[in-house]
Amino acid sequence: MASPKLLGISGSLRKDSHNSLLLAEAVRLFGDAQYTQADINLPLYNGDDEEAHGVPAAVDALAQQIAGADAVLISTPEYNKGPSGALKNALDWISRSQIKPWGGKPVAVMSAAAGRAGGERAQMVLRGFMVPFRPRILQGPEIHVAASYEAFDANGQLTGEVYINELTQLMASLRSEIR
Repeated sequence: MASPKLLGISGSLRKDSHNSLLLAEAVRLFGDAQYTQADINLPLYNGDDEEAHGVPAAVDALAQQIAGADAVLISTPEYNKGPSGALKNALDWISRSQIKPWGGKPVAVMSAAAGRAGGERAQMVLRGFMVPFRPRILQGPEIHVAASYEAFDANGQLTGEVYINELTQLMASLRSEIR
């Protein structure tokens, strides 16, 4: 069997995002896979713009990436007790695409945040946002990397044994979902 195709979606647009680091760690622990990280730096959704110009090509490209992946990894920061606006905006745009890529798609959700809950609330809200799309969201183990500014070493690898063990388990579950 060919290497599974994984698509990562980081809810943070920052260059040195802890959520992008967490996605890279997830892929490392997943093992053999073809990995692409999506670009969700999209224009803000505006129904008038959509009516005048249609769905942007970048949105259709993102929807195609989701459709073509065997599984999707989403890592979100927590901003004001929810996922980032960039991630919500991407989900809103994808819902407007003619491509409906999420149905039945295995999805692993995780978060890295500065706070002590590690993005737990953001994940709960994100899971609610995903309900209309009907993906197969893995239920656990839940990955909430707290104090993310000190959770990665100089090479970008997780340092906490508990996080590594749980992320390894989540990736094993994702691999099983793909089969």
